[in-house]
Formats: sequence, C-alpha cells, structure tokens
Amino acid sequence: MTAHPALGLVDAIAARLAHPDIVPRGSRTLSSDRQHLAYGPPGIALLHIELAANGRGPWHRAHDWLAAASRQPLTSGPDSHPFYGVPAFAHALTCAADHLPGSYQRALDAIDGQIAVDVGRRLDAAHRRIDAGRLPQLAEFDAIRGLTGYGAYLLRRDPGSSTMRAVLDYCVHLTEPITHHGETLPGWWTETGPSGSPDDRFPGGHANTGMAHGIGGVLALLALAARNGSAINGHYAAVRTILTWLDRWREKVDDGPVWPYWVTRGELRRGHLAPSAPRRPSWCYGTAGLARAQQLAALVLGDASRQIDAENALVAAFTDPEQLKATTDNGLCHGFAGLAHTAARTADDAHPSTAGKLRAAIPALLTAVTPPGTNPELMATALIKDEKVGPGLLDGAAGIALALLAPSTAASPQSAWDACLLIA
Repeated sequence: MTAHPALGLVDAIAARLAHPDIVPRGSRTLSSDRQHLAYGPPGIALLHIELAANGRGPWHRAHDWLAAASRQPLTSGPDSHPFYGVPAFAHALTCAADHLPGSYQRALDAIDGQIAVDVGRRLDAAHRRIDAGRLPQLAEFDAIRGLTGYGAYLLRRDPGSSTMRAVLDYCVHLTEPITHHGETLPGWWTETGPSGSPDDRFPGGHANTGMAHGIGGVLALLALAARNGSAINGHYAAVRTILTWLDRWREKVDDGPVWPYWVTRGELRRGHLAPSAPRRPSWCYGTAGLARAQQLAALVLGDASRQIDAENALVAAFTDPEQLKATTDNGLCHGFAGLAHTAARTADDAHPSTAGKLRAAIPALLTAVTPPGTNPELMATALIKDEKVGPGLLDGAAGIALALLAPSTAASPQSAWDACLLIA
C-alpha cells in the first residue's frame, strides 16, 4: 500500500519538534506542562520514540525530550497521576526502554517502586470509600487521573504483580451496584458533573461512559488484561456487567448504534435518554473509543456477534455525515487523527467481514486532516504555534503526528505509545 500524503505532515511535525530548544517562545511545554503527558515533553518524546522504533528518526531526539522532562525533580505521591509527574514520565521511558535493552533500567526500577507505593495508597483509600458506601470521584478510577490509568501502565510493566491484581480486583468491585440514599446505582456513579466538580447541570450526578473519564476505560483495561492472561476472580462477570449497562443505554440512529457520553440521574429514573444532537465519535467520549473497548471485550469473551456489532458501529460512525460534522478538530483525543488511529487499531483485530470496511474508512479520515493542497510544513508550524493546540500529545501536534503514522503507512505501531489510551 502506498503511504498517504498525511505522512508528510508527520515528518514535518517531527522536524519542528526535533529538540526542546526549538519549541516556540512562550510555550508552556517546558514550564508548567513539563511533567504532563498530554501537553509536555513526555508526550512529545513518544512521537520520537515511535519514529525511531520505525526507523524514521534518530533515537537522540527521544532522549533529548525525555531529558527535558526530567531536568528537575518529578512529582510523585497524591499530586501525581498517570498523565502527570512520575507515572507520565514512566510511560514514555518504558516505551523507549522496550527498544533499547538495558537502557533506563535503574530509573525504571526506582520509578516502579514509587508507583507501587502510590497505587497502594490509592487502593486503600478507594476500598475505605467502598466500605463506607460512598460514591467515587471520577479521579479515583478514570484513565487520565485514576486507577484505570495506573492499571494500563502496570499491565505492560508487571502484569502478574500483586499490585496489578489489586487494581483489577478494585475494577471488579467498582462494577458492583451501590445503594445511595435508598437508590440503587452502578458502582461507578459519581455525584459530580463530568468535569469532576459539582455541576448544577447534573443534579444527582451521573454515570460516565467515556474512555478517558468513565466506565469505558475500565472495560478496556479489564478486556486487555484478560487478553494478556491476567484475569482474576469475577473478571468476566465485571466485563459483562459493563457491557449490559452499555447495551441498556445504546441508541439506534440511521446508520448504526451510538452510546451516550453519560447518563444523568433524571435519565436513570426515567429509563431513557434525553434527546440530544449528534455527538462526535471520539476516543475520549462516544462511539469510537467505546466501540473499540467493546470489540476488545468481545474478543476475550469469544462473542463474535458482539465483536461484529462493535466494529460495524465504528464503521457507521466514520461514515455518518452528522457525527463527522460534529468532529471539528484534528487532534488525537477527539479529532480526525484520533479517529483514523482508532480505526487502524480496530481493523487490526477485526472480523474478516468488517476489517475491509474499517480500512476503507481510513483514507477519508486522513484526508480530513490533510485535504488536497495542504502544505505539510506550513500546517505543522501553524499547529505548534496555535495556543489552543500546541505541540503536545492529547490535542496537539505530536499527538496528531502519532495518530496519523500507523494509518498512513498501514503498519502497526512499533512502540506501545497508545497503551495510555487503553485501545491496545
């Protein structure tokens, strides 16, 4: 297969992010975002790690960005989380160490010890909360700030460890119903809005379905762990509990099923969702991430029918003009590049009856990022200098480049850079 022209944008972004010293003046990348996987050097390092692992770039670029992230002490303890501080740096460092045997091992051993301590403290707090019958905060369990994100890291570093098993045990307990003020709620119900803060628009709280902040990420972690041979007692029952919830709130639109970003207390009591406009099918929320999570779950359950349904839901989302119209940026988190990457990852595992349809949807997604006539160099410069986009991973240039690479070349990623997204 011939590489897509979007590959030119990948190379242009990489060239403009070749070294921390050439990041545009005024960027937060090396100051307030220095420790952040989403916006700072750890995420940019992932781009150069993947390119080096592909033979498309030199390893010294990755090392320079890792050095920029660790130039000053990194945050650990309660002020850190999977996308900030020691755990964020650990993800990038591990991706590099996978391809450089013997490198970074002393640092990783120390980091892993610290992460185990931090995870242990979080688990203790979570179980005290469960025993007291209180509802969780999103940051207790989500993929960005919580135990699901830590689980994604541990699944790669030490899948058989007692800490990993303890995280999975927590995820199983999270799926058990909880009675709060006389009302039975799913165990992941939170009293806040989706931001994690009290919100008048969400009286009584909500159940978040997203991959980034909701039960979708937990489903993906459980599925990936089972696929890795790390299932524990109650594991498959927990997977089925989440799938039953998603089935309960699935809606049928003209082109295929969609899932809500969340369910409110009013919707739970009424038994149906409030009308809403079509929403973008992103990784963080919506059909793209959830379809991939359900595909992974179906694979470990041996449920070919559910697998095909999930894959067809993704095809429908990528070809539905209304859902695509709601997608308004190019980023990894909720833009067209992220959709292309999710499509490629899902196609790699797809049933023969749907794999071709998924791959057929990818060129249009790539073209949405780089329409005919795009100047890759000018676009790369504009992305990096854009204050709303910037050079980082989740919304910015580095993430766009990473997300475009595999679908542009029809080759699977060579590093585990996207393990933090729980889609592989």
